[in-house]
Amino acid sequence: MSGIFAYFKAAPATPSHGPLNEKKFRRLRGRTFLAMTAAYVMFYVCRLSFTVAKSALVDIGITPSELGMIGSALFFCYAIGKLVNGFLADHANVVRFMSLGLLLSAGMNVMMGMTTNALLLTLFWGINGWAQSMGVGPCAVSLARWYGSKERGTFYGIWSTAHNIGEAITYMVIAVVIAAFGWHFGYFTTAILGVVGVVLILLFMCDSPQSAGYPPIGVIRNEPEPLSEDKGSVLKNQLWSLRNPALWTLALASAFMYIDRYAVNSWGIFFLQQAKHYTTLEASGIIGVNAIAGIAGTIIAGILSDRIFPRNRSIMAGVIGLLNTAGFALMVWLPRNYYTDVLSMVIFGATIGALTCFLGGLIAVDISSKKAAGAALGTIGIASYAGAGLGEYITGVIIDRTSVIEAGKTLYNFDTLSLFWIAAGLFSATLTLITAGIVYYRQTIKR
Repeated sequence: MSGIFAYFKAAPATPSHGPLNEKKFRRLRGRTFLAMTAAYVMFYVCRLSFTVAKSALVDIGITPSELGMIGSALFFCYAIGKLVNGFLADHANVVRFMSLGLLLSAGMNVMMGMTTNALLLTLFWGINGWAQSMGVGPCAVSLARWYGSKERGTFYGIWSTAHNIGEAITYMVIAVVIAAFGWHFGYFTTAILGVVGVVLILLFMCDSPQSAGYPPIGVIRNEPEPLSEDKGSVLKNQLWSLRNPALWTLALASAFMYIDRYAVNSWGIFFLQQAKHYTTLEASGIIGVNAIAGIAGTIIAGILSDRIFPRNRSIMAGVIGLLNTAGFALMVWLPRNYYTDVLSMVIFGATIGALTCFLGGLIAVDISSKKAAGAALGTIGIASYAGAGLGEYITGVIIDRTSVIEAGKTLYNFDTLSLFWIAAGLFSATLTLITAGIVYYRQTIKR
């Protein structure tokens, strides 16, 4: 056991190369960043393969309720794992830790392609959820190790587009494989891409500047480390942050937002196929637009919030939440029209990208003590994926209970489900605006 811990322990510092060679350092750092980002794209592909396989699984007898159970297993395991593995990643060799997670995720995709037993699928997808949680923590740690405080935000924003790229690959590549060769090969292709990501990590990522013979990034960028605090001080700040009502309204807002985020990611293709009678490729292409639009939305919203609402981003996030719900309503309530459906995904994708950035972490850091950022992010993370998991399960149950069989064919009625999805978006936007009011009130008192 001690040997396993030693293997995953952060890489030790190596002897210095002498005076800093900025060109070589930037090359190594850039290589690490690109490999990490590309690998995280593959993490997302390994997370979403189940989404594009759903209709095929229904055709072979898996019920929507079972699909909801399988999907929720990933979210609940991911929520817990995100907190546990995020803590472990602070102490780990991120190259080894992250590569193990992606390899395990690829392996679970292979297992998913080899069975149709709902209980086994739930088990394998739950394990995949835990494996997925071994990706985001190492990425955050790596960004902190390689980038100073004045440059980290820019690269964090670029890295955060990896999930949009991963979604696009899933909807536009894996969906084609499933349509051409069947759902088994969709999972197997996903696993191959996961292994490619593992190779990129092992070949091109470096654990830290110190492990490559460079000083810590704080020394390189002349950013002195803050004075160390005793444990009581950190605990005091964590408890203070957890007593902030804005953190809890934000957590609830994020939970409802994640219901809609994964309604599209997990059920969007199924909805378009069954409600609007698109083919798998047509539905995947429409949902893929959401992922591409999310890249632009994430970057633009971050820049605008810095310039317009730097002290209270919740105001902007609340307005974006209303726009997001409007975009979603276009898809679920208007009749089939390719251009309207694409427009709905442009609006939804651009706004959900911004909301994931704001509600999923940035605002939590803004309203909490810097010494308690981890506690704040952990609170938001668990609430978000608990919401996603609950939404996944409820969606499956609603689809099951509102469908009927006529002449041996299953007919789906999405009226109740559409109300559930739109209500979740409105609740999220309302709670975000309430958060904005709490933040404004607390800022006014401090003055």
